[in-house]
Amino acid sequence: MSRFGLLLAAIPLLIVILLPNQPGLPVAGQYMLGILAFAVIVWMTEAVSYPVSAIIIVTLMAFLLGFAPDLANPKALMGTSKGLTIALGGFNNTAWALVGGALFLAAAMTRTGLDKRIALLVLAKVGAKTDRILIGVVGVGFLLSFVVPSTTARVSCMVPIVMGIIIAFGVPLKSRFAGMLMIAVAQADSLWNIGIKTAAAQNMVAVSFIEKQLGVTISWLDWFIAAAPFSAIMSVVLYFILIRMMPPEKQEIEGGKAIVVEALAKLGPMRPNEKKLLVISLALLFFWATEKIVHPFDTATTTIAAITLMFLPRVGVMNWEETQGSIPWGTLALFGVGIGLGSALLTTNAAPWLATTIVSAFGLETAGALLVLAILAAFLIVIHLGFASATGLAAAMIPIVISVLQGIRTPGINVLGMTMILQYVISFGLILPVNAPQNMVAYGTNTFEVRDFVRTGIPLTIIAYLLVLVMGATYWKWLGYVTS
Repeated sequence: MSRFGLLLAAIPLLIVILLPNQPGLPVAGQYMLGILAFAVIVWMTEAVSYPVSAIIIVTLMAFLLGFAPDLANPKALMGTSKGLTIALGGFNNTAWALVGGALFLAAAMTRTGLDKRIALLVLAKVGAKTDRILIGVVGVGFLLSFVVPSTTARVSCMVPIVMGIIIAFGVPLKSRFAGMLMIAVAQADSLWNIGIKTAAAQNMVAVSFIEKQLGVTISWLDWFIAAAPFSAIMSVVLYFILIRMMPPEKQEIEGGKAIVVEALAKLGPMRPNEKKLLVISLALLFFWATEKIVHPFDTATTTIAAITLMFLPRVGVMNWEETQGSIPWGTLALFGVGIGLGSALLTTNAAPWLATTIVSAFGLETAGALLVLAILAAFLIVIHLGFASATGLAAAMIPIVISVLQGIRTPGINVLGMTMILQYVISFGLILPVNAPQNMVAYGTNTFEVRDFVRTGIPLTIIAYLLVLVMGATYWKWLGYVTS
């Protein structure tokens, strides 16, 4: 598929461009739907890397929108300059700045070794019983989600620690114990992407579009109150699924705790940079959690302020020359282009037009809120099977999801709350290793087979889907996120 991905993507792009103009849809909007189809297929087939796909999408938007009639003055063409400005609009966005800051924070954690110390401290407390070690791995994923706002960075930190445990215990790499731990590393981090607003870039995509389309800012604490119970319940579910489906060969590893303690001892006492970073991280977490409660500063601004402190002489913990090589610039580029793509779908009326079509086709105009949630959540889970990036999926789908919800005439449906819940579903990259970068990092350790990930991921996804519906009918309904 990847060999012919560009060709497969170009076909619907050309078809949509050459179709007669649709009633109620501007030419620029029709072109954007073609570009959306192109982007989805390129991302699903991985015909090119994600950063390269971002460059291609920007080029297509600049030229195709440039030769489309101007939205304000249909008698004149938009021009490539304006088309390029629209394509790059995502880089003029506070969510993009927050993700950039988060990547620098993750790099600082890795450079100072604070993330490794936190992980080892937790594992040192849980003992040598295999089920306790599993609890420790899931617990580390939870704790790091607060201070390392990059899923790939969190998993990349945990993988060498868990590999060290596996090797030191003398357990074969292909053992059930090794596979169970490594799958837990990836899945626990994916689950806590849902519970914590700043834990993943795809959440920032959703927040950006919610602010743009609905004019509402979601605070860190509001997100946590709504989503953390879901992640907590699913973390327990993950534990039982892995223990039952991949039971460890031994119930206890002799000397296991001593191995972790020894690894922690090798780190030595906390270095000054670790202490500085810990103070900055805890202060940042405080500002995130108390946004709109004790101060008026938004999440992106406080994060940028923290990064500024990290770079200052004497106060800081890193310098530019050392750090720039640790930042995944391609990811940052993809994020900006993804927001630009979604914003263009809105400004050209493509997303509302497509949403109206979907609502009419599926008869959702008067459907109940829970039925709408069930249908859209199932759709997002299925389409995620073809995506290797939740960020890309969110960029393509969230503007359309919001427009679909706005097109439903069911009295009292809460568009904001339902969008948040469906964003949680976008993080369900739980079935295939290729569904998320963190899955591929864990898979690269050669400790489990694809079938192991799939057979544990399918029941995890089914239970997560059912839990969405249960919480939609209870907890989230009581909070007013389903109907208001």
